[in-house]
Amino acid sequence: MFLSRAQLLVVVLWIAHTHVVGAADVTPYLAITSPEKRSGKTRLLEALAVLVANPWMTGRVTASVLIRKIDKEQPTLLLDESDAAFGGDKEYSEVLRGVLNSGHRREGRASCCVGQGANMSYQDFSTFSPKAIAGIGKLPDTVADRAIPIRLKRKSPSEGVERFRLREVEGEATALREMLAAWCERIVDNLRDARPDLPSELTDRQQDGAEPLLVIADAAGGEWPEAARQALIEVCTSAQASDESVSVMLLRDIRAIFDDRKVDRLSSATLVSELTEIETSPWVEWKNGKPLTARGLAKLLRPFEIDPNSVRLGDKTPKGYLRSDFEDAFQRYLSATSATVNNSTDLGGISKRNAEDPVADKECDKPREISHVADVAGVQPSGASAARTVEEDL
Repeated sequence: MFLSRAQLLVVVLWIAHTHVVGAADVTPYLAITSPEKRSGKTRLLEALAVLVANPWMTGRVTASVLIRKIDKEQPTLLLDESDAAFGGDKEYSEVLRGVLNSGHRREGRASCCVGQGANMSYQDFSTFSPKAIAGIGKLPDTVADRAIPIRLKRKSPSEGVERFRLREVEGEATALREMLAAWCERIVDNLRDARPDLPSELTDRQQDGAEPLLVIADAAGGEWPEAARQALIEVCTSAQASDESVSVMLLRDIRAIFDDRKVDRLSSATLVSELTEIETSPWVEWKNGKPLTARGLAKLLRPFEIDPNSVRLGDKTPKGYLRSDFEDAFQRYLSATSATVNNSTDLGGISKRNAEDPVADKECDKPREISHVADVAGVQPSGASAARTVEEDL
């Protein structure tokens, strides 16, 4: 598999997070996706399985087992072929969706019937645990919104990789996992009360997911705090545009049209014409291969409480829109920093939403340098020599 440096840093922090999830109120999922098969999704899950805490790698289980095992063991769920799970049996896919929607917060629960006959009752089961979900295409929006996107590409013929053989990496992986777990155990108490600076470029929910990773980066010290923040911004925002809903895409395109024309009002006909000229948007083939119409535009804007009215354009008053009609929606749905603007500081775009003294200022053992992390993508020393290398870094 091939990971960008930003993706690699996020994955490494997430692996550490699985060892200290007990100190977190929120656990971010990893959404490991690709446009086509054979892009390294399963391989990444296999690599995670030898490093994370309490791994459970599976492709499909019954809904009952899924809920009960998460409740009892709080495993790190490594779910493969999620596209088949969500596209298969409707009852199972709805249960899976419910578990994933609720399980990123500590208080997440799923309610199931228990007992038989006259003794039938119900029980609440905890759905909280770290989860990495791999599949082709996009995850359901509600699940993707709780996840950090790790989008993989199939390697090109000119790119070479080392073959992954479990029997050859188990010794090295065991040493790495044990040292990481020991380091995490030493810092876990400091993580509970940490309030890291959060990048204002991230949405509010993205900040929730970033927080448990950033407390680990701050505890590591050295180059980790800044590198982790930049990596999260890169990984999260690079996927944000393609993950936008149609409605948000429409608002973004309308704002761009008003900006380009430098006007405060447009007729419905002109706005629709401009929208259908945007090659990267869906408006030219909006419905059954036909362009978006003025009526279709009005229907899409209605949930935002934006309706067409008569607008004065020279000596004519066609139906249309004022830019001021959109300002509230622009501020609420297009600004990633709108939820944190009152908490921002001058620290290079970092929000102080929960700012206190960073964990890195507290007494704990810290790996100071980040340079060796990038080596994960290359050839590593094996066995004891690798353990010594990492131990020196720690």
